[in-house]
Amino acid sequence: MKWIIRAIGILLLILAVAVGSLFLLPADRIARIAADQLHNLTGREVTITGDVGLTFWPVLGVTAGGLEVGNADWAKDGAMLSAANAAIGVDAMALIRGEIKITNIEAQSPTIRLEQRRDGRASWQFSDGGGAASIETAPSAPARSPRPLTIQRLDITDATLIYDAEGADLVRFAGVDLSLDWPERAGDAVIKAALRPAADRVTIEAKIDRFDQLLNGDIRPLRARVDTKGGGVTLAGRAGLSGAVAGDLWFKTSNTERFLAALGVGAVALPQGLGKTTDIKLDLTLTPDRRLALRDVVADLGGNALTGAADITLNGTPDVNAQFNVGTLDLTGFARSDTSGSLAPASGTAAPAPASSSGWSTAPIDASALAGFNGEIALRADSIDLGTLSLGATRVLLRNDRSRLVAELREIRAYAGVISGEFVINNRNGLSVGGALNAQSIAMQPLLQQTAGLGRFHGTGDAEVSFLGSGASLNAIMRSLSGSGAVNVGRGHIDGIDLDALMGNFDVEGGTTVFDSLAATFDMDQGVLRNDDLLMQLPNFTATGTGQVGLGAQTLDYTVTPKALQVNGDRGLAIPVRIFGPWAAPQIKPDLQAAVDMNFAKEKEKARQKLNEKLEEELGVSRQDGQSVEDALKQKVEDELRRGLFKLFD
Repeated sequence: MKWIIRAIGILLLILAVAVGSLFLLPADRIARIAADQLHNLTGREVTITGDVGLTFWPVLGVTAGGLEVGNADWAKDGAMLSAANAAIGVDAMALIRGEIKITNIEAQSPTIRLEQRRDGRASWQFSDGGGAASIETAPSAPARSPRPLTIQRLDITDATLIYDAEGADLVRFAGVDLSLDWPERAGDAVIKAALRPAADRVTIEAKIDRFDQLLNGDIRPLRARVDTKGGGVTLAGRAGLSGAVAGDLWFKTSNTERFLAALGVGAVALPQGLGKTTDIKLDLTLTPDRRLALRDVVADLGGNALTGAADITLNGTPDVNAQFNVGTLDLTGFARSDTSGSLAPASGTAAPAPASSSGWSTAPIDASALAGFNGEIALRADSIDLGTLSLGATRVLLRNDRSRLVAELREIRAYAGVISGEFVINNRNGLSVGGALNAQSIAMQPLLQQTAGLGRFHGTGDAEVSFLGSGASLNAIMRSLSGSGAVNVGRGHIDGIDLDALMGNFDVEGGTTVFDSLAATFDMDQGVLRNDDLLMQLPNFTATGTGQVGLGAQTLDYTVTPKALQVNGDRGLAIPVRIFGPWAAPQIKPDLQAAVDMNFAKEKEKARQKLNEKLEEELGVSRQDGQSVEDALKQKVEDELRRGLFKLFD
């Protein structure tokens, strides 16, 4: 029993000594020694200002009216951390031994400034300030060896976080909560953060092995996760304070738009199949100078799967060099999002809708995403479904330079043929599109049906076209198109018109026209295509064509003139056929008056001469050379009147 009483007495004595030590040691002295220890850890100037007082609950320590941790000497703006209210907890047992051992630091509503330069320097990279921080008990007190600093707990609430990366936009977050749980100096640390860049709360949690070694500049294993209501990102790998990161990244979202919105990225409308939902796994390496390497990328973008790799430089506008391989790429969701008319993920994405009775889309096109990156992206696909176009095996190189995207079509298998060339989208000074395309052995019917709603023309041919258009909508672009081109088609047929029947009984409706070849050149100006040299070879006759196609208005006004090779002996018979009206429902009618004028010109002239001779005889007039009967009769009447007037003065 006595030993129990003695033990209790010893504990009470120790407690009394501890309490007495606190009262004997001024609070500002504790604060100053704690500041020295923080300086030893970080190598930065640490200043505690304002009123300093002792606290006994909930932790033993001091409170201060202000706490400031200096920034790197190269940093351009203010302290790295400044807080109007701070609390520093100390270890009571260490205090009894005459030492200050910081157990926790609390700061309310501080401002945290993080800066990073292109050369890899970062303001959160600390150097050891050196020296020991201990309580001076007496002048003769023996020197103590430096003791490592341990901060078991760090709590920061309602902070303003400022991140300034050289060459990039300033990032500023308010209302950030941050905590560090580091029970043992040679142990692991858990860092948690919560912020609200936009509507939804974003949480971050990281577990770091041997946190002390990380602070010393080593690369340490970690596992980190970022979560929002739309999805999350997990990283399992290694990282250092220099900004170096490497490991396996898993990005999975159920609603990518909500995930990005939670991170403060503006309104984004992603179509199905292009990241509306994601499941992406890859190997990531980030260097201190912000060079990002992505390897072994395996991605499911909500229906479309791809593999590949990318190198990205994150200084300023990202510079991208990437290669992706795709199996079947379904972009029909891209086409269905045409309500916004957008070309860019920044506000929706859209592809041109096929021609329809309602005309081209007048929705404004947002191509601002072209300013979001520079570089090259190589794409291989087994097939691509664009909704309006169906493509087979595809090899495309995308080159973007300051909002000018050039799509180099190295090889596109489509419609039983091959398409190559170049397609350009330029948004530097207003939106324009242009290019030069070459098509070989293309099946014309499915191409014309899907792109222009014209499904009557069948044949395989070659074509080339150069074009340029500009405007804020697809309708404006189509109405501004200029350029030129040519088409050559081998044997084929045209549904809905029978030129053989036309030559026999003038019935042009229904049936089919079979031709051996077709060739034409054309020019485009202000959205109107004009052609005057179409030549079609048919078994029994030839056909020529001239007219125009309203690419912007989606109209036709074209005349095809077939000419029989042998009719009435050696004379051919030509019957023009006019095709006119909207693309969706054109009218086809023979021009009989023109047919008469073309085929019976000699007969008409003979009939006219006979009629004029009869009129001369009946009217008693005679024509001069080149004078019509009407003019001769008028002249006769004027002469008679003149003679009558002269008689009045006789």
